[in-house]
Amino acid sequence: MTLTRRTCIFTCALAISLLLSLTATAQKPAKAVPDKPDSTAFFNGFAVSADLVGPLMLGIGDNGHFEAALRINLKDRYFPVFELGYGKADHSDDVTRLSYKTSAPYARIGLDLNFMKNKHDAYRLYGGLRYAYTNFKYSFSHPGLEDPVWGHHADFKVDDVGCYYHWAELVFGVDATIWGPIHLGWSARYKKRIAYGKSEYGNCWYVPGFGKTGSTRLGGTFNVIIDI
Repeated sequence: MTLTRRTCIFTCALAISLLLSLTATAQKPAKAVPDKPDSTAFFNGFAVSADLVGPLMLGIGDNGHFEAALRINLKDRYFPVFELGYGKADHSDDVTRLSYKTSAPYARIGLDLNFMKNKHDAYRLYGGLRYAYTNFKYSFSHPGLEDPVWGHHADFKVDDVGCYYHWAELVFGVDATIWGPIHLGWSARYKKRIAYGKSEYGNCWYVPGFGKTGSTRLGGTFNVIIDI
C-alpha cells in the first residue's frame, strides 16, 4: 500500500469519526434551565380605589352611586376585593307620572385573577367574580287624578317599602400604572340576580349597586387606584 493511499484512508477515517462525533453531540438533549423560584412575598400590599362612573351618572342623570374598594395583593396574581358603595335614585316618569326615590349602601366581596404572563408588569389584565348584597327602602308617589263626578282629588304615595337584593357579578378589567403608586383602571361587569324581596306593590325601579331592576344588568367602572 503506497503512502498516498494510506494518507487518503486515514483522512477519510478521521473525517467520518469527526462527523459521527458532531452528530452524536447534536442529538444530546439540551439541559433544562431550572425556573427561578418565585421570590414575591405572599402578601404584597394592598390598594384602595374610587369609581368615577357613579358620580358622573348622578351628575347627568337621576340615579348613580359613590363607591370605593379595597384590593389585597397576593403574589401579584390573586386579588381578594371588598367593594362598598352608596347608591341613590330620584326618578320621575313623564308618561306614568310616577316618582321613585331610594338611597342605601351596598357591598360586594370577590376575587380577581391577573392573567398576564409577566405578573409583575405595569399593566394588568384580570377577570373575577363578585357576590353582592343590599338591603334598602324605597318610596314612590303619583300626583293623583281628579274625580270627574265628585271633583275630589286623591294623591297616591307609599313610603319606606322594604326590599333586598342578592346578585353575582362576572368581572373583566384592565389597569395600568400611571405614575409611582397611582393606577387607572376600568372594568366591565355582567350582573345576575340571585334572590330578592318583592313587595305587594311589585318590583322596585332601582336597586342600589345593581342598577335598574331586572334579572340581569350590564355595568362598568372607571377607577383611580393607589397602591399602599
